[in-house]
Amino acid sequence: MLPLTLLRTAQNHPMLVELKNGETYNGHLVSCDNWMNINLREVICTSRDGDRFWRMPEVYIRGVNIKYLRIPDEVIDMVREEESKHQRQSRGKIDTNKRPMLNRNSGGGPGGRGGSLGGSGRNTRNPKSNQNTYKNRNK
Repeated sequence: MLPLTLLRTAQNHPMLVELKNGETYNGHLVSCDNWMNINLREVICTSRDGDRFWRMPEVYIRGVNIKYLRIPDEVIDMVREEESKHQRQSRGKIDTNKRPMLNRNSGGGPGGRGGSLGGSGRNTRNPKSNQNTYKNRNK
């Protein structure tokens, strides 16, 4: 289960967000983006010490400041059901987006060491032909 999938499913559900500085925000998730920046509505903010409270209609929290999120169990169950449903539907189907596996000695694949004849810039058929010795350079 991916965190962004969980967050997107949690939209319009209540959640608790604790920041790295110790403040907590309780509210309903409005939206989130790929960087886990989130918008909450009907928010109650609690100070680090727990002695001060603020009520805010809406708040934007940058994902980099989030320590953890507490999401209701019902949302987690919804995501699990969705994943299992998706897996059941995709069983038996051939995925045409997957690349075929290459033989280790076939070479020619993207990156890597190349094939059975080298491919990393060395002449492996005659390794001495590529070497410049001290004697050869001074003649």
